[in-house]
Amino acid sequence: MKDKIKVIISDNQKKVKIPTGIRLLVRRCCNAVLVNEGFTGSAEISVTFVDDERIRDINLEHRDIDASTDVLSFPLGEDGKYDINMVTGAQMLGDIVISMEHAVSQAQQYGHSFEREVAFLTVHSMLHLLGYDHVNGGIEAVRMREHEETELEQLGLKRNGSYHMDE
Repeated sequence: MKDKIKVIISDNQKKVKIPTGIRLLVRRCCNAVLVNEGFTGSAEISVTFVDDERIRDINLEHRDIDASTDVLSFPLGEDGKYDINMVTGAQMLGDIVISMEHAVSQAQQYGHSFEREVAFLTVHSMLHLLGYDHVNGGIEAVRMREHEETELEQLGLKRNGSYHMDE
């Protein structure tokens, strides 16, 4: 049986109208990261679009940070081992939560399209689900940034000279 990638997308916000094609773009980003990172086997990823208020609540609940943010990643695996969906046999990589309000403002701030910002946030989070980290800076952050830009370039979403840096 061929490996399947299932991306479950939920829009749990009303502040930003989701343009046609965003769901397909998110799926393409998830697939591209898995292919480029050499991931094998079937996989499931959950992506939820929320507003700033909701992502702030989630950030406070899970990270004890009382602030909204652009994206949160909740990996369900460690060291390349993931929980398995007993019905489908797929590896459950985890959850991605994107603030659509943040995506709009960051796209404006960095001078690129909303689509490119959502793609960046999706790729960034997918790399977190696969074990990448940038929190401590240094070579890990550089490595993650290189992978992000490679993925986006392959999707036809090249950087225009500026990019998002966390904290």
